[in-house]
Amino acid sequence: MKILIAEDDVMTRVILQEMLADVGSTYGAENGREAIEVFTQALQDRDPFDLVCLDIMMPEMNGQDALVQIRKIEEDLGVIPEYQVKVIMITALSDPENIRKAKEEGRCEAYMTKPVKMDQLLQQIKKLGLVVSYSF
Repeated sequence: MKILIAEDDVMTRVILQEMLADVGSTYGAENGREAIEVFTQALQDRDPFDLVCLDIMMPEMNGQDALVQIRKIEEDLGVIPEYQVKVIMITALSDPENIRKAKEEGRCEAYMTKPVKMDQLLQQIKKLGLVVSYSF
């Protein structure tokens, strides 16, 4: 599995990459704009990401806007919904408006608030059908 982690806090990004290292190949992005660039390049290389983990509060472009752009890129390329990347928002924001926006406007598959525990993250990935078997 190929995983993109967009998180501006270096320590959090490294922790998430370490948590997911046994699940797949992880790639990092420091902000939403970089996440879109990396995501787009992977599509152009015909090696798309299976999962994107997005923080919301990031410089240059926040995770909400990045998610909307990712969905637009997929739609513009004709990627049908079943093959669109699965997205988990991982953020400190737990207010109803951010959750609604991520799920309705960005169509994220899951929304998790920090701090995220490894077993919770792996369970969420499994629910998305991305991990066939993993011992928790």
